[in-house]
Amino acid sequence: MTAEAAAARIAVRVELGTRSYDILIGRGLLDVAGSEIAARLPGARAAVVTDRNVAAAQLPRLAASLAAAGIEVVPVIIAPGEASKSFGMLEHVVRQVLAARLERRDVVIALGGGVIGDLTGFASAIVRRGMRFVQIPTSLLAQVDSSVGGKTGINTPEGKNLVGAFHQPELVLADTGALDTLSPREFRAGYAEVAKYGLINDAPFFAWLEANWRGIFAGGPEREHAVATSCRSKAKVVAADEHETGERALLNLGHTFGHALEAATHYSDRLVHGEGVSIGMVLAHRFSARMNLCSPDDGRRVARHLAEVGLPTEMRQIPGELPDADGLMALIAQDKKVSRGTLTFILTHGIGESFIARDVPPAEVRAFLRETLEA
Repeated sequence: MTAEAAAARIAVRVELGTRSYDILIGRGLLDVAGSEIAARLPGARAAVVTDRNVAAAQLPRLAASLAAAGIEVVPVIIAPGEASKSFGMLEHVVRQVLAARLERRDVVIALGGGVIGDLTGFASAIVRRGMRFVQIPTSLLAQVDSSVGGKTGINTPEGKNLVGAFHQPELVLADTGALDTLSPREFRAGYAEVAKYGLINDAPFFAWLEANWRGIFAGGPEREHAVATSCRSKAKVVAADEHETGERALLNLGHTFGHALEAATHYSDRLVHGEGVSIGMVLAHRFSARMNLCSPDDGRRVARHLAEVGLPTEMRQIPGELPDADGLMALIAQDKKVSRGTLTFILTHGIGESFIARDVPPAEVRAFLRETLEA
């Protein structure tokens, strides 16, 4: 890492008492990952879980850094894609860690995007009743959202992330230079989660994104600012509500609709997670307007910005057929935010004014979906 890169590094602290940890953000962090991990976990051996694509692009740098710090590495390389967040792949990862004879005080490292982080975190939570865990997110979505906060899990046919555990990492290393290797589609999908933080409770940040998104995509200093702002926002919420019993549910803006759409497309490349969130956030604002909670102009503004960066904003943009309103409602009913059969949505009074809406009338949601599908 150059002196300039070291100086540009940003640290965000997630305050959870004795389980507090740092998120380090900046270019070149993969090259110093070994020394950062060794300083916090002296003497640990490591399993590095990654997928084939990330392994080709980033694993040699990480392995060299770990070796230079004297950390023995066992690679676990799996297939890329959402389909890997499954019971079968969870068993594979757990058995690979056991076969390597790693002990509880060793560390499991997730090198990759949200799929790798969620799967690896869950595996580390259950193998040997809990092993130490480091997140090295290589996608924008993972750097600003899924790598922070300790939510881990896998998908089932019934829905997304319905099986999992809360298991906090020891450290998060967000190398923003790694994002240069992402496809445009992957980067855009991650950007939806960045926009989410502005839409939840930070209208000035959303306005900043409207003016500065091109710098984020181009890899300028705007990128580090956007990642750090997002991580600070999430860290504050996680510190206040680690297990999502209250305020943390706000981070699911757009996700109830989005997860249903992902399940409807069978977690295929017809719709990646960030695209589902993009459509879901637009639907949340439009549904809020339908319920007279906000102005229709808010939904139009959200859709205009997300479309400008190249994200889908309409269900009709999803390739292939979708279930009807009743079918989507059945998927929504499996969402983790359903409580004793009542629907909970994150709705909004306007840009940056989201709130938790409990006991949302299912008939209103069904009618809204029917109208949207028929539009």
